Amino acid sequence: MTSIAAKSTNDAGTSRDEGTGSTSDAELDAIFGPIFERIAPGAVEREIDRRLPFTELGWLREAKFGALRVPVEYGGYGVSVRQLFRLLIELAAAESNLPQALRVHFSFVEDQLLAEPGPQREQWLRAAAAGTLVGNAITEPGVGAVDRYRTRLTRDGERWLLNGEKFYSTGSLYADYILAAADRDGERVGVLVGAQAEGVRQQDDWDGFGQRLTASGTTVFTDVEVSEEHILGPGYGAPGPTYATAYLQLVQLSVLAGIARRAERDAREWVSARTRGYTHSAADLPRQDPLVQQVIGRLSAAAFAAQASVLAVADILDEVLAAGATDPDQVVAVELAAAQAQLAVIDLVLPATTLLFEVGGASAVSEKLRLDRHWRNARTISVHNPAIQKARAIGDHLLNDAALPFAWSAGERTHAGEGQR
Repeated sequence: MTSIAAKSTNDAGTSRDEGTGSTSDAELDAIFGPIFERIAPGAVEREIDRRLPFTELGWLREAKFGALRVPVEYGGYGVSVRQLFRLLIELAAAESNLPQALRVHFSFVEDQLLAEPGPQREQWLRAAAAGTLVGNAITEPGVGAVDRYRTRLTRDGERWLLNGEKFYSTGSLYADYILAAADRDGERVGVLVGAQAEGVRQQDDWDGFGQRLTASGTTVFTDVEVSEEHILGPGYGAPGPTYATAYLQLVQLSVLAGIARRAERDAREWVSARTRGYTHSAADLPRQDPLVQQVIGRLSAAAFAAQASVLAVADILDEVLAAGATDPDQVVAVELAAAQAQLAVIDLVLPATTLLFEVGGASAVSEKLRLDRHWRNARTISVHNPAIQKARAIGDHLLNDAALPFAWSAGERTHAGEGQR
């Protein structure tokens, strides 16, 4: 794996690379800042029309956003984990659906960075640099995968065939390949499937009230042929310490931090232009009202603290991944940090996305503004890996040295019935 750059932190909380040859923050901002600025203005219209952001993702693909962590020698930017998550926060502030849609892609790239050097590793890293994106089809509806996946990889003569149904297939409609989790003779394995392969059927039937454009719907595999080299081996829900759960959780927290930033920005811009006030206000203009100023200040503090929490965990991840993610103590430490950050960031962002409505009257709830999307998106992203379960796990770990949960499979514990998603 390419070594992670040593870096220092300035007073503003941003990283500074020190002679590593990787892409600097200033260079990254020059490349991606204008793209984020193009993406942001259409967020409300996209949600109203339920238009999946294929065009916007295309802009990111052309700029090799999916290759941020790919080493420079393979055509990527070679950025640190901290730099990646800083940009994910910026992207989430422009369009909160996109970082979530790319979540498994970045985890897949990280897996390749940690893999043994060889042709297959280089192939996938160069593919990511060329714009290839990877989505996911891991979680199953109904009984689910608490015991084992019902999606099966079976031998048919010289072929492997994949059959099953998945839900929450986040990002797969945008992807070139789908990372699917399956059962092969009682073993959990990861399988890479071409998104356009024969027998793959995808639906945008995600019906959540937030994060509506992540394409987190159903994927059905019917006798999909899988080549031997696309069977990635055991894992994907199997118990045992892994860096990946903290990594994937941190992408969700980046989304929350970006939502908080956009909520503060939207509220501030709306107040700045507003001339209507109340007879009992302390000032003629809302922007001059000390109570409104206080709300903006609190929103700003929530956004700052959320980002700081995400980047603090990213710094730990940098160290873990630079060491190869093989030290169990390091892996447990970053998992604990991500779990603690999850509780803190949720408690910061959800109240903030409600507080923002205090800056105005009934006009603040106009459908044209869609300021409610910030709370809906934050509430939706926050129910992934339920915080109440994570809080209990943290407490049990700290009090009783209980193992942290690294297997996040969802479903019924028995096969008594189909259950609910």
